[in-house]
Amino acid sequence: MFSPDGRWIAYVSDESGRGEVYVQSFPLSGEKRQISTNGGSEPSWRKDGLELFYLAADRNLTAVPLKLGAKVEAGWPKPLFAVPDSARRYSYAATGDGRRFLVTRTAGEMPPLTVVVNWQAGWKR
Repeated sequence: MFSPDGRWIAYVSDESGRGEVYVQSFPLSGEKRQISTNGGSEPSWRKDGLELFYLAADRNLTAVPLKLGAKVEAGWPKPLFAVPDSARRYSYAATGDGRRFLVTRTAGEMPPLTVVVNWQAGWKR
């Protein structure tokens, strides 16, 4: 995933022996920083680029504050909430401000969804 300004890439690599989230400058210049601390996947940027979200190995959606300049400075990872095991790959989306998240779930876990079409016609009766 490219950062909002296009100068950084967040990605997952297993070069450490397990999947971890990294941030690297773009175009590639060698500046790289491991962001996750105990496994991670599915990195996603906050709209202003000051925070990176990822799914930790323990299935917690995690946020890490970032300072992006000539180098990457990462704060401590903060678990936000657990994501169900049944969630599929690319299992979440964050709002631009990082305050709300949409998380996928399998249909068996959700109550039925009713969609009403042409609802304005019912007012005319």
